[in-house]
Amino acid sequence: MNDEAREVRSWRHGKLVAFAEFAIVAGIFVADVRGHIFVSKVPYLLVLAWISLRVRGVGWRGVGLTPPPNWRRAVIAGIAAGVGIELLELFVTQPVLVRMTGKMPDLSLFLQLHGNVKLLLLGLALTWTLAAFGEEMVYRGYLMNRVAEVVNGSRAAWIGSLIVVSAVFGFGHIAQGLTGQIENAIDGLLLGALYLACGRNLWAPIIAHGITDTVDMLLLFLGKYPGT
Repeated sequence: MNDEAREVRSWRHGKLVAFAEFAIVAGIFVADVRGHIFVSKVPYLLVLAWISLRVRGVGWRGVGLTPPPNWRRAVIAGIAAGVGIELLELFVTQPVLVRMTGKMPDLSLFLQLHGNVKLLLLGLALTWTLAAFGEEMVYRGYLMNRVAEVVNGSRAAWIGSLIVVSAVFGFGHIAQGLTGQIENAIDGLLLGALYLACGRNLWAPIIAHGITDTVDMLLLFLGKYPGT
């Protein structure tokens, strides 16, 4: 077998492995929709991501889980982006989407937070672990890189990956109804854009994600979230 044939075979094998991974991701989503996933699908996706990155010799550092060049700038960028995304959601995208769909995002699962300090603390813990850290590792760190890589890693591939993975991120919040899904897809676009703007470093998006969800949790706790 000559070198060209080996390269073609390796290319085909790589594509097949990637599509097998995407099929597993889809299977996890389906299992979650059907109620077969306990608590959250994020740990399952994290395990898949870890296996994929390890087998390919990439590792989490290879997709952005490294100290940023400047921690101060990363923290400021994360906080500013988080506040900005939250303000955009509450005062622009959510009101527009509610007018279009006639429905608020379904946050019934979180209504028990109102006035409950213990649930608030639990919610904040989950916000910064499963949501901020876990989801950014999965969607921006693993999936965005994997999709872009499968295409060809070009600038166009990264833009396409940003759009596709943001849509998947939105669908991942299906329990929040159509309004919630679109809202989260928009948030995913902004977090993904922040990831790319920061040189594909995960820390600013992790902080931004944590800030937005923390504000939501506090508003739900205080009974001040719109529509609750």
